[in-house]
Amino acid sequence: MFERPQSGEKAVLVHIDVGARSDPDEMSEFRELAVSAGAVPLEIVMGSRQVPEPKFYVGRGKTAEIKELVDRVGAELVIFNQALSPAQERNLEREFQCRVVDRTGLILDIFAQRARSFEGKLQVELAQLRHLSTRLVRGWTHLERQKGGIGLRGPGETQLETDRRLINRRISQIGRRLEKVEGQRNLGRKSRHKAEVPTISLVGYTNAGKSTLFNRITDSSVYAADKLFATLDPTLRRLSLDEVQNVVLADTVGFIANLPHELVAAFRSTLQETSEAALLLHVIDADSHNREACITEVNDVLRQIGASQIPQLQVFNKIDLLEDCGPKIERDRDGMVHRVWISAATGEGIDLLLQALGEVFQQERVQRSVHLNAADGRLRARLFELGRVVQETVTAEGGWELKVVLPRKVYEQLIQQEPDLEDHLVA
Repeated sequence: MFERPQSGEKAVLVHIDVGARSDPDEMSEFRELAVSAGAVPLEIVMGSRQVPEPKFYVGRGKTAEIKELVDRVGAELVIFNQALSPAQERNLEREFQCRVVDRTGLILDIFAQRARSFEGKLQVELAQLRHLSTRLVRGWTHLERQKGGIGLRGPGETQLETDRRLINRRISQIGRRLEKVEGQRNLGRKSRHKAEVPTISLVGYTNAGKSTLFNRITDSSVYAADKLFATLDPTLRRLSLDEVQNVVLADTVGFIANLPHELVAAFRSTLQETSEAALLLHVIDADSHNREACITEVNDVLRQIGASQIPQLQVFNKIDLLEDCGPKIERDRDGMVHRVWISAATGEGIDLLLQALGEVFQQERVQRSVHLNAADGRLRARLFELGRVVQETVTAEGGWELKVVLPRKVYEQLIQQEPDLEDHLVA
């Protein structure tokens, strides 16, 4: 047996293709994930299998090859680009005599480093505890030498049961805290719904440029960097599309291939901003060779969180890295905005994006001119209460000429509640 080291980031990376062809972009993303977590990759081991081997995931020959490499380069960590079972992880640690981390553990570690808000830290801790609860025995390998003898009987199982109880208790505590935070978020959503302020949610593959775009169009200073999961905590800002249309723009966590289920479950409350949005801005790295696969992965996660039916506007970002590609708006057969090409870094095409957003929400608005007499003060007050009067002129008779812009849903409800309003509409 061995005592697991508490630190050390010199790593050997292992990527095994199971029943599929090798994808260079996938290997590049794996290395970038490792670097984002703070690892120092020394060597990369690649291979392929039809099915995973039950004991080590890789075959015995590949296991021996990795062990020899770990000893030769002095690695302190082996990172697999696949999800390992608790038994496989434990068996590999025994073979390599060093820490073994799978893809899920790697992503969880990155999220733990990036979380800044109280809610984000709770969500990451919840995901980590759920992941750890299946791997508890690994942390007590020094107690598995219970072959008999004084001082070695019994305490291993007792300690594991104690740890399980402590973890389950902590999971329950975090769940209750997150329910309170979710309640506060729901109050904010209800306030926006009541004021008929639609939410636009930025979604996309990690490192596609969502936070850079968010900063560009809202004049904010959300942390943005050229690395995976640079930002984790959701941020909301008000955005004015024109003199009458305000929206709330939400920047959320990026998605990635094989996103751990623990994270999808833990971040479901945060991702609710996405599932209840009026529009999704799907930010895509136009310079990525693997962009179609990234689009598919994002849409898969959107299906998991119940957001697949929300209208999307594709935003192809980073056109400054492409040759002969300028900012433009693409439309579908019906003339509706379908895709916008921009560069969030340089600002190219941002005006076209705002124009496209204005067009999208213009379709959901009704603009009317209303003539009110002096006796219609109550109806005038109602229109002002809705906050949708954009222009008012006092008539010679003491009445008013109003120009109002209303969301179509609000307009239809108002006509039902105030049937006399139709008599005051100016053709």
